[in-house]
Amino acid sequence: MERSALVTGGASGLGRAAALALKARGYKVVVLDLKRGEEDLRYVEGDVVREGDVERAVAEAMAQGPLFAVVNAAGVGLVRKILGREGPHDLESFWRVLEVNLVGTFNVLRLAAWAMRENPPDGEGQRGVIVNTASVAAYEGQIGQAAYAASKGGVVALTLPAARELAEWGIRVVSIAPGLFDTPLLQGLPERAKASLAEQVPFPRRLGRPEEYAALVLHILENPMLNGEVVRLDGALRMAPR
Repeated sequence: MERSALVTGGASGLGRAAALALKARGYKVVVLDLKRGEEDLRYVEGDVVREGDVERAVAEAMAQGPLFAVVNAAGVGLVRKILGREGPHDLESFWRVLEVNLVGTFNVLRLAAWAMRENPPDGEGQRGVIVNTASVAAYEGQIGQAAYAASKGGVVALTLPAARELAEWGIRVVSIAPGLFDTPLLQGLPERAKASLAEQVPFPRRLGRPEEYAALVLHILENPMLNGEVVRLDGALRMAPR
């Protein structure tokens, strides 16, 4: 039976790597993103915080086959101090980061789980797997990361209660907390700055590769005992205050 997968933020970065890995593994992949990517994938242009956009993406995935895998990789970053030179942290940008990273993740999770509950269970009783993307900033948020760390901390806190509740329907929920990865968020930095960041990783002493994130996504899908957990993918990195 052909299965489908929905990847948010799949036009670039970690989401793109996951979408390509899922396609190579035989999934019918649908990508929900604000823009279309260059790869030969099915795209639904939309925003994870808009209910109608997510419903369209879920419906498109279900049209390809039972929706078994969801990867929440859409997200935004922000560096802004609580007390900046121009005044206190503005609420508008704080809300936007929380909205995309946390509310958007929950929006996709709830609508995808509603669809997955109708899937026929496999030999393990599984009907679907939802993989969310947190960050090491959830644990060691740096100065200037108040909004980002709070949003990813919410994803961490969401993981276990969601897994416990959805277990009734055979739906697993696991989150990945990446460290420093070579994605579009970092690609705008000078090479010297990227090399400096890579030196902070104990081993391997380099930035993570999106393909390594995708490999963990595939393992989570294929290992039924992974559930309700947040897996750090960071080369033993522990972030300094700044």
